[in-house]
Amino acid sequence: MNHIIIQYAVPKNNVPAAIHLKKWAKEVLAHRATNIEMTVRIVDATEMTQLNTQYRHKQGATNVLSFPFEAPEGLKDEPSQLGDIVICASVVNQEAFEQGKSALAHWAHMVVHGTLHLLGYDHETLSDAKIMEPLEISILKELGFPPPYHEGEQ
Repeated sequence: MNHIIIQYAVPKNNVPAAIHLKKWAKEVLAHRATNIEMTVRIVDATEMTQLNTQYRHKQGATNVLSFPFEAPEGLKDEPSQLGDIVICASVVNQEAFEQGKSALAHWAHMVVHGTLHLLGYDHETLSDAKIMEPLEISILKELGFPPPYHEGEQ
C-alpha cells in the first residue's frame, strides 16, 4: 500500500484538497510502484525560490520540484521512501490562468509530472520526453483531465 503525505506550507484556499493530491499521485503509482511513501509539499514563492536556487542553481520560483530519496547504503526501509515533490501554489495558479487552463487540471498535471520524476522519468532529452510526456497525457486522461500540452509545446 502506498502512503502519501501532504504538507501545506501555505493557506489551503486556492489549492486542491489533500484528497485530490493523493488521488493524483496514487494514479501515477498504481501500476508502477507499491509499498512506498512520498510527500507532496505545497509552498509559497519564497520557499520555492530558495529550493530552486539551492538545488538547481536557478533564480526565482518554479512550478514543481522533485527530490527522489536516496537511501544511505545498508538502510532498509519499509515502506520504501520514494521522495518528495514540492509545488509552488502561486506559480501553478498563475500558470493555469496565463495558459487558459483549469487550475485543477494544472495542479493534477504538476502532481503527475513530479511523481513521474520521482519514479525516474525525465524530459531533458527528446527521446526521454517522448516517453514521459505521452505517459503524463495518458495518466491525466485516466483522471478525467485534458492533455496538458498545447500543440507544439511538448
